[in-house]
Amino acid sequence: MNDIEFEESTELKAEIIRLIEQQGPISFARYMELCLYHPQHGYYTSSRTRIGKQGDFFTSSSVHSLFGRLIARQVIQLWQLMGEGPFTLVEQGAGEGYLCLDLLDALVDEAPELYAQLEYRIVELSPDHRNRQRQRLSVHVDAGRISWCEFSELKTFSGCFLSNELVDAFPVHLVEKRDGELLEVMVNCVDGVFVEELGPLTDPRIIDYFELSQQPLVEGNRAEVNLASLDWIEQVSQKIERGAVLTIDYGYPATELLAPWRRAGTLLCYHRHQSSDNPYQYIGCQDMTAHVNFTLLEKIAGEQGFETLYFGEQYRFLMGLGFLEELIRLQTLESDPKRAQALRMTLKSLILPDGGMGETFKVLLQGKGLGKPDLLCARPISAIGLLPDM
Repeated sequence: MNDIEFEESTELKAEIIRLIEQQGPISFARYMELCLYHPQHGYYTSSRTRIGKQGDFFTSSSVHSLFGRLIARQVIQLWQLMGEGPFTLVEQGAGEGYLCLDLLDALVDEAPELYAQLEYRIVELSPDHRNRQRQRLSVHVDAGRISWCEFSELKTFSGCFLSNELVDAFPVHLVEKRDGELLEVMVNCVDGVFVEELGPLTDPRIIDYFELSQQPLVEGNRAEVNLASLDWIEQVSQKIERGAVLTIDYGYPATELLAPWRRAGTLLCYHRHQSSDNPYQYIGCQDMTAHVNFTLLEKIAGEQGFETLYFGEQYRFLMGLGFLEELIRLQTLESDPKRAQALRMTLKSLILPDGGMGETFKVLLQGKGLGKPDLLCARPISAIGLLPDM
């Protein structure tokens, strides 16, 4: 355990092995659920540093406060479209609380009338994250703007449901197509080592997933099936009387996510800022993600009365909300050329595709009872050629 190359939760590994010995091979979805969300030893539930230089990955909200401030502008417009009355903003999976802090700080400056009427509810299952959030958000907690709840405790509301890098971490089933048949990847243990086996599907909805996607799995290919995301978007949609769902994550439409050339799926693991496709190492000590099927989020919410108001790359979303103008403004406030250059290098990761988050991450904004407004985030990018040299 002194060498991070061998870091893992021996307790969690032993518990998973015992489960397999008792029940036989388990679905990959069950394995991933235990690795990430085991009450004591899961990656997201145990006390550890996950985000930032000392952690395993960066999020857009941890890169710079500008990300949250720009999202606040879209929230303000949604509030205006709804008549500028009491407004509930729900964030699920708020992590360290960076996005919440930057968004609320922006509302204090740019829309104090909204801030005074705002109820910000955080849905968070991780005790460790809740503790970190309470410390970081103490000013807004003291102002009476923030409360915490379980998803099951969330009652119907009018406002916006926000998530940033949440759905990609839901446990996924792994399936392969062999001789024309869909088979599921099961996790077994042989001599203390986790191994994969193919077996019958453990959930009949897996077949429905591909039919709903209208994109069959190609012979010999592997893909992730995120059934939890379908349940989630349906339940979220049912909790909103009027308002919006804003989902930011990496993913694709179904035609691209399940394209024939994507032979091995999208599952990736992150440990100490190194990525791999091996989920059977660093047990309980590495993140696991799979790209989101945005087509199905649109379809399921559509069945609940939601319309897609915006879907596009993160860079387009942020540019529409004034990223370029804010970058220029922030640079003019920085008198030191070296610090100004460092600022540009930091912010470019939010919008540039190569080595950044601008194209990999997508933004889906769905509305109910809002009509078809001209959203700020959909503003044409006419000034992109003026982007300062980075």
